[in-house]
Amino acid sequence: MANVYGSPGKASMKTQLFSIAVRALEKAGWKVERVQGSGKSSVRRITKGAESKVVSIRTTQDTWIAFPRLEGDKGWRTLDKVDAVVPVSVDDRHNPKFAKVHMIDGDEMRDRFNRAYAARKKAGHTIPIGRGVWVSLYLPEARDPVSHVGAGAGLKFPPIATVPLTPELMAAMEETGVGGEAAETHALEKAQEAQLSIAEAKRRLAITFGVDPANIKITVEG
Repeated sequence: MANVYGSPGKASMKTQLFSIAVRALEKAGWKVERVQGSGKSSVRRITKGAESKVVSIRTTQDTWIAFPRLEGDKGWRTLDKVDAVVPVSVDDRHNPKFAKVHMIDGDEMRDRFNRAYAARKKAGHTIPIGRGVWVSLYLPEARDPVSHVGAGAGLKFPPIATVPLTPELMAAMEETGVGGEAAETHALEKAQEAQLSIAEAKRRLAITFGVDPANIKITVEG
């Protein structure tokens, strides 16, 4: 599986994917907040009207997601505590062009990970406590190979958002090793260096972040 901290580009992609998931939830009408005292950087509380859920946002750059077992092998760390899982994945591990955000019911995901874990243990796999058990989002579930048991949640639950990863944004993350607003700013600077019009810069940034161009504000200081 991908080592997301293996290079500045991968670390910044992780940050950017997480931001894309938060924006997708907000665009769908959810208020997204940290859960005080959870101690989990991936856990958020989302609310919409009277509805409230605790979710775990999982980013992946190879289309597989993981959760580790609890000490004593009595359940799943983080996964057992959430109402839903929000995986955000690139569409292709080798040539990513889009980020896809899903929302998957917690019981559904726990069932998939339970099946995956049981199948691997039965097959004689050694899975140390605390190490992630990896399940594919997009491979169809199958009994053989055993690694495909539990797979396919991203196929069953279509994306709630699909966000283009433009060349400008990808280059900005690779060059600066940052994501989020810093990557957006750097992408804009690269567009200006290429002598793009303000309108074109707005258009490209709007595509990148999945918003209306009217919501992109550019300030030029002399």
